Amino acid sequence: MGEAPADYLEFATARSGHLFRTACLLTGDWHLAEDLVQETLAKMYRSWRRIDRTASPVAYAHKVLVRTYLSQRRRRSSGERPSDQLPEQAGRADDAELRLTLLDGLAQLRAKDRAVLVLRYWEDRSVEETAAILKLTPGTVRTQSLRALQRLRTVLGDELAELTAS
Repeated sequence: MGEAPADYLEFATARSGHLFRTACLLTGDWHLAEDLVQETLAKMYRSWRRIDRTASPVAYAHKVLVRTYLSQRRRRSSGERPSDQLPEQAGRADDAELRLTLLDGLAQLRAKDRAVLVLRYWEDRSVEETAAILKLTPGTVRTQSLRALQRLRTVLGDELAELTAS
């Protein structure tokens, strides 16, 4: 392919950490997140000349990341299966344990529910931004957010109440 343009390399270096964090939240797996970011950056590289840099290439990258994730989930081409058991965790209940509990809960949700929750609440995106990324109407995003939160609360049950009680 030749040498990558300097502005693409600068973009990829600056944004890969943030993309990786979002990918970890979506996939629930460090290695799958790395693969997802790599695929996203590869797609960005292939279309870099066509991307309007006066618009937001960051928003475009997140759109590519989420759509790639959802596409992979639909394909089910992977033979890997998630486990419903985590290794024992030591330590006292604190912010880290709450985060791990939330990540475990997210991992048990459907891909679309997880995508809506990650974009809306973890990434703190507006309803309109989330709707644009997921190709949904704002009303659908609101409805899916509400239902996904209810499913997450059901999945977490008493565990969430124990961790958030002061």
